[in-house]
Amino acid sequence: MALPPPDPQFVLRGASAAVHTLHFSCGSQEPDVPILFSGSENGFVHVWNLKTHRVDTALDGHGRKSVYCVETMGGKDRLLSQGRDQRICLWDLAEGRTSVVDSVFTENVGFCRCSLLKVAQGRWLMAMAARALEEVQVLELPSKTSVCTLKPEVGAKLGMPMCLKLWQLNCGSQPLLLAGYEDGSVVLWNLSMGKALSQLVCHQEPVMSLDFDSEKAKGISGSSEKVLSIWSLNEQQNLQVYKTHKLVNAGISDITIRPDKKILATAGWDHRIRIFGWKKMKPLAVLDYHTATVHCVSFSDHKNPSERLLAAGSKDHRISIWSIYTQT
Repeated sequence: MALPPPDPQFVLRGASAAVHTLHFSCGSQEPDVPILFSGSENGFVHVWNLKTHRVDTALDGHGRKSVYCVETMGGKDRLLSQGRDQRICLWDLAEGRTSVVDSVFTENVGFCRCSLLKVAQGRWLMAMAARALEEVQVLELPSKTSVCTLKPEVGAKLGMPMCLKLWQLNCGSQPLLLAGYEDGSVVLWNLSMGKALSQLVCHQEPVMSLDFDSEKAKGISGSSEKVLSIWSLNEQQNLQVYKTHKLVNAGISDITIRPDKKILATAGWDHRIRIFGWKKMKPLAVLDYHTATVHCVSFSDHKNPSERLLAAGSKDHRISIWSIYTQT
């Protein structure tokens, strides 16, 4: 008999708007408190204290326009947030500060989350949907120098980029970009050449979210359909369909593979969070708590596996926090 799914370990209330993005910062040592950043539809980034379960700070940098991406840059004192005001803000949160120290004007009207990759100490690449609808721009941070603009070939009809994932095999290797598009394609881009290496139609509808496991050279994507697409990258850097997994209900807003690559979580339009084993896509749990669409899922970066958490943010204004499969 399968065990019944657990209740959330706790629930964070007080975002007072739909929650669109989540990012943990729990890797540092005591006395540092583990924290969770959330971005919501009312334009605020909330900094949640996971010991008290309350908001420590509310950051207001996007003119009350929805925040749909938050990331940290090498620790919880450097934050990046992206909003529907077409701005990406870089925050300095050290020593109690709450200041935007720099920003990038994306001129992009969509809601494609940017992607960050650390390439050297204090140096990052950031991929973002560009002003021209089908293009992706890659910048270096903090200098904001342009690295490349990735333009589909004439007549490719990919539509807008919907989700982005920068990655590299190991520290010194070439950074690459996986991009999911409006036409259902996933494309692998080489940044130094600025050209597409491979393209695969994974969905009949726009790709809403993707994640990639560079060790296994295997990725997963979701759309508004009733199917998850699992695909792989061979040694010639060609994308191939590995398999598809049928879902009970249509619509996936977000997918994330846990850092240890054992399990993954999906955020569903059906209000549910689903947990799968990553190796064989075995369904492990359905977490049923929210009363509206789940927009985002995120795993914590705790050093100790038994402390690891899963967070989910929903249109119902709540963030559920779960402790599951911490023994694997």
